[in-house]
Amino acid sequence: MKTKIWSALLAVYLVWGSTYLGIRFAVETIPPFLQAAVRFLISGTLLFTWRRMAGDPAPTRSQWKSAAIIGGLLLVGGNGLISLAETTIPSGVAALIVATIPMFMVLVEALRPGGVRPTFWQMMGLLVGFSGVMLLIGPAEFGGVREFSLIGGGIALFAAFLWSLGSIYSRNADLPESTLLLTGMEMLAGSLGLFIVSGLMGEFTHFQISDVSTRSFLGLLYLISFGSLVGFTSYAWLLRNAPISLISTYPYVNPVVAVFLGSLFARETVSPRILVAALVIVSSVVVVNIAKKQGPIPVEPEEIV
Repeated sequence: MKTKIWSALLAVYLVWGSTYLGIRFAVETIPPFLQAAVRFLISGTLLFTWRRMAGDPAPTRSQWKSAAIIGGLLLVGGNGLISLAETTIPSGVAALIVATIPMFMVLVEALRPGGVRPTFWQMMGLLVGFSGVMLLIGPAEFGGVREFSLIGGGIALFAAFLWSLGSIYSRNADLPESTLLLTGMEMLAGSLGLFIVSGLMGEFTHFQISDVSTRSFLGLLYLISFGSLVGFTSYAWLLRNAPISLISTYPYVNPVVAVFLGSLFARETVSPRILVAALVIVSSVVVVNIAKKQGPIPVEPEEIV
């Protein structure tokens, strides 16, 4: 069992850490919202069909409504904007910004009516974490030359905020018991929203299938097969068989994997400024999670990358 747990955890570490590189390659020649729409349409169809054939109950209208709201926040607002951001910022930087989701979740939880106020150590973690974000995407005065678009960094930060909203909403929403069925529903609903946004942004007008490079096609294929299917299957199995404290380590590992892979395969610059910001952000997320009264918990499985 230990071997199976660590194999599944390693899959989550590597697969979800590598999705940022997959997105980076996909959006080189495929419009960002269109590639996300195609990815989640195919992945969602496969997951939903599989789980229904496996005997999961048919979702109710209320559950579809909840899945549509969550899919809109996580996939259209979250993944779609990350895909857009990665047209101007390195994949490793995008992963570091997405790592701030637990911090945004603490803020959203504190500000919503009836929400839980953060503890002292959570507040310290938030202050340190967002100072790391400022070091990462702020002006040159905050730590030397910034090698990427400030607008792209801002888009990624807004995507992380929308992810946190979707995750908070999912806690009290009417949802199916099956994690994989729910994921398939969110993907299907999110893909519809992504296709609409893609059309509104004129991506259909300028896109030609003949323009898609081999690397972009392989990146999209990887996102569908490994990022969406292998990653979530491994995660769902871990939720049933592994300690929560162990599963909760993956948000700390994914950004490190993404930075390493981006540097290795996409020749992304890893400057001292990025390394210091990475250490600050990941450390602050650890503090925020550990400081929660109920102990460390994993980021919601609905946070799809």
